[in-house]
Amino acid sequence: MSKFWSPFVSDLVPYVPGEQPKLTRLVKLNTNENPYGPSPKAIDAMRAALTDDLRLYPDPNSDLLKHAVADYYKVQPSQVFLGNGSDEVLAHIFHALFQHDTPLLFPDISYSFYPVYCGLYGIDYETVPLDEQFQIRAEDYARPNAGIIFPNPNAPTGCLLGLDKVEQIIKASPDSVVVVDEAYIDFGGETAITLVDRYPNLLVTQTLSKSRSLAGLRVGLAVGHPDLIEALERVKNSFNSYPLDRMANVGGAAAFEDREHFEMTRNKVIESREALVEQLQGKGFEVLPSAANFIFARHPQHDAAALAARLREQGVIVRHFKQQRIAQFLRISIGTPEQHQALLEGLSDL
Repeated sequence: MSKFWSPFVSDLVPYVPGEQPKLTRLVKLNTNENPYGPSPKAIDAMRAALTDDLRLYPDPNSDLLKHAVADYYKVQPSQVFLGNGSDEVLAHIFHALFQHDTPLLFPDISYSFYPVYCGLYGIDYETVPLDEQFQIRAEDYARPNAGIIFPNPNAPTGCLLGLDKVEQIIKASPDSVVVVDEAYIDFGGETAITLVDRYPNLLVTQTLSKSRSLAGLRVGLAVGHPDLIEALERVKNSFNSYPLDRMANVGGAAAFEDREHFEMTRNKVIESREALVEQLQGKGFEVLPSAANFIFARHPQHDAAALAARLREQGVIVRHFKQQRIAQFLRISIGTPEQHQALLEGLSDL
């Protein structure tokens, strides 16, 4: 601990992102990046923005992108918040909406950034166990809380909670904010954004990193009641007035407008996922039902950590989590058919 640190820093346990290896020859199936490129229209829009105007600050309100999101989801621009990736959006949510006297609730197997934010902002929390099939039980969240947050589909399991069950959770906690983190919703689920006009306590977050292939651009969003959005805007403008640069504004807007490319790449990922599930089951793997661009699988005869290490030796990277309940699972991102073939060949060699 440095003598120059603020006291709380030494107690922080930071989030550890998936490995970004320097070697290009590796088959990288560990960080849920989309194997197909972003919309060509988004690329063209960003190229057109590479002008002398980069000497000027971007629009602090990101109105171009905000209107594109509002048009896409048929909401008002005042219901949309934008940030530098959904992680920044989530950080502002934790700061602005979850600092209360009762504990925040989220699943015991979930996005591992949630407890990190709680540590950063001093938020008390309780984890709610998934059932034995690794599913969220809506009824378990009907108790006093300072807020509720869960990914849907869940991460790292990939399991989807039906919209009727999401609504059950929202209804049971009318006096606290329910955040549905939809980073992977486009690969098999129905967005809860359709419910925001009915429930002023609902906030839905999404990202352009997955289904729109723009992880390198860092664009995240939230949709909800204008009162919730105003709280986020107050925190954002007390932290960084310009979270989205010129490239992100024009590229993100063009990506939302190019629905044809979005549907094509999304469907290719879904088709590849279903084929890979069948192939892995043929090798004896148990695979949880996934609505995401990854699958969560375990093999009854093979230790997951050893499998991950051996696959890496063969140039294939998958994600392994050490948390006790899921220590025998591997999270495998959906890649191209060629990447899947390398994975399957590597498993055959083992």
